[in-house]
Amino acid sequence: MPLNEKQKRHLRGLLHQIKPVVIIGGAGLTENVMLEINNALAHHELVKLKVNADDKTARQAMIEKIREQTNSELVQTIGHTASFYRPADEPVITFPKK
Repeated sequence: MPLNEKQKRHLRGLLHQIKPVVIIGGAGLTENVMLEINNALAHHELVKLKVNADDKTARQAMIEKIREQTNSELVQTIGHTASFYRPADEPVITFPKK
């Protein structure tokens, strides 16, 4: 399921109108937070998350853990915001043809 650059560019264009659906606070990646992220990906396919970790290394580690545990693709990170994509069983987002 790896996305190519053209697909990522398309998804980044869609991200402009999306607000963060999950905010990861001081408690970090709890089981409930991961459940919410999985539910958001299943419902929306493309989600934006706010990762409130002070340390950049800790933030990157959380983002990587989310990517691995949700089996999703990281679309982009800007500051404390990370965006992920995982196609639904019946995909809603379509990619333009070549």
